Amino acid sequence: MQLSERITINPDICHGKPTIRGLRYPVEQMLELLAAGMIIDEILADYPDLETQDLLACLDYAARLAKVKGVYKLAS
Repeated sequence: MQLSERITINPDICHGKPTIRGLRYPVEQMLELLAAGMIIDEILADYPDLETQDLLACLDYAARLAKVKGVYKLAS
């Protein structure tokens, strides 16, 4: 399974927020844990349904969202 296939969006799960493999683990929550300083092994210990590749997919997803195509000045 490729990293991009691990992130799913289903309107019936977590109000349509991106989740990991259709499970009720929002990408947003995993990114917040990583940003707070938890390491992957700690997260995996707390969430045994997850795999290392799931957390890497969350990081990849965030990196793709952060890509900027261009910056434009808004009219004022």
